[in-house]
Amino acid sequence: MSSLQFKGRDIVSIEDFSREEIDYILKSSQAMEQFAAKGSDMLKGKILVNLFFEPSTRTRLSFEAAMLKLGGSTIGFAEAEIASVRKGENLADTIRTVENYADIIALRHPLEGAAKLAAEFSKVPVLNAGSGAEEHPTQAFMDLYTLQKEKGKIDGLKIALVGDLRYGRTVHSLAYALSLYNIELYLISPETLRMRHEVIRAIKNKISIIEDTNLENIIPQIDVLYVTRIQKERFPDLAEYAKVKGAYRIDLKTLQKAKKDMIILHPLPRIDEIAAEVDSTPQARYFQQVWNGIVVRMALLALVLGAVK
Repeated sequence: MSSLQFKGRDIVSIEDFSREEIDYILKSSQAMEQFAAKGSDMLKGKILVNLFFEPSTRTRLSFEAAMLKLGGSTIGFAEAEIASVRKGENLADTIRTVENYADIIALRHPLEGAAKLAAEFSKVPVLNAGSGAEEHPTQAFMDLYTLQKEKGKIDGLKIALVGDLRYGRTVHSLAYALSLYNIELYLISPETLRMRHEVIRAIKNKISIIEDTNLENIIPQIDVLYVTRIQKERFPDLAEYAKVKGAYRIDLKTLQKAKKDMIILHPLPRIDEIAAEVDSTPQARYFQQVWNGIVVRMALLALVLGAVK
């Protein structure tokens, strides 16, 4: 496969992409800004099927908006309870059925490995919209695009990932992606929610990594603060969740020690880890991330469906 061949390609893991490919996706995303504003018919007649076996607001609507802005259509379901899964249908059969209705499938599933399995069975491209606590590659592309747009670069940045680094699939994909750039990565979490071993193994020889439990120690040094919520729904033991709930909270006092041009990102939804008072500060960029998600997913849909090269 050519290093820049996207047509018909599955997007299952960020690890499947080179830096050259990621940079090309970011460049294509920038080109999509004009179409996001005024619309296009480049995917007219194409159908995206959203198979969301887990609740989702932002990701599902973002995929739908991206497809509609490019002139395509979307169908699908937003929770497994209303699908044939409830009757006992397995994922492979669901995929082999749905591919007949679709030109491309976006899949969110609570089980790790679900997107990889779906891609193996599907005759049409599969986009991983979140697989368990494993990965969320389109979110990582969106995060990288936000970094580049807001900071003008990715290389040279000092970036802190804060919160639930064990169960937070967004930070796994983002860490893999960032390891392709010349950055310093700070991993801040409670001891029980440290970054997964397989992620550390994959990136430790590529970039500088600093692990800590104390956010105050590193706030003055960093350029980007990427905050994640503690994911209650992924804890097998709620007593363990209770111990770490509210471990980190970003408020105006926190920002007093930060660089003036530091930016704060968050994959959303947030609970209480970023105080509402932070929303109106120059550092807050998490709602801009939402728009960037539409633009990036437009680029991915257009590339994978061969509308742009």
